[in-house]
Amino acid sequence: MQDLIIIGAGGFGREVLQWAKHVNNAEQRWKIKGFIDDNLQALEGIECDYQVLGAIQSWRVSPNEVFVCAIAKPALKQSITTSLLARGAVFANLVHPTAIIGDFCKIGKGLIVTPNAKVSPNVTIGDFVTLLGSGVGHDAVLEDFCTISGNCSINGNVRVKQGAFVASNTCVVPGKTIGQWAYVGMGSMVIRSVEDHSKVFGNPAKKLKF
Repeated sequence: MQDLIIIGAGGFGREVLQWAKHVNNAEQRWKIKGFIDDNLQALEGIECDYQVLGAIQSWRVSPNEVFVCAIAKPALKQSITTSLLARGAVFANLVHPTAIIGDFCKIGKGLIVTPNAKVSPNVTIGDFVTLLGSGVGHDAVLEDFCTISGNCSINGNVRVKQGAFVASNTCVVPGKTIGQWAYVGMGSMVIRSVEDHSKVFGNPAKKLKF
């Protein structure tokens, strides 16, 4: 049985710990070891049954370890996973037992799927995608490092490009594209494709002006 190490001991890290326990309750898959986090006091004053084992930046990867990256920010997720991959890290896919993954889906490494998410048939999911209790329609594409927050509707033939962040309760109408490293604000209705590196918000979603 492999040792599971969770990257990031913040709130999302503790959620991922809970989902890993649920996976093990359904089928003993891992020996959960704890967290790594560059903030060694991340769990100070917080009730938790696992500890921070050490810092991410100095962690030495062992052969029996597998990792899951509990970091939602796409750029930080990319930086951390790239560094650990260079040190020989192997990443697990963590799919909650209540999630539904349709037939003929193509799935990369480092995927996190939380409770009650629904992925329709023929969806393509890249590496290090985070899908938080949302629905993904048929033939959609979720590229590397993107994060889909809770209660989103990513409809059929939508493309969410590399590093995009889609905040909670967003709906993307069929066939539209969320550009690379774009940010879609909470509760948005996306009826037009979103440009690369842009931030949009609202119903309908419009580019934010600062």
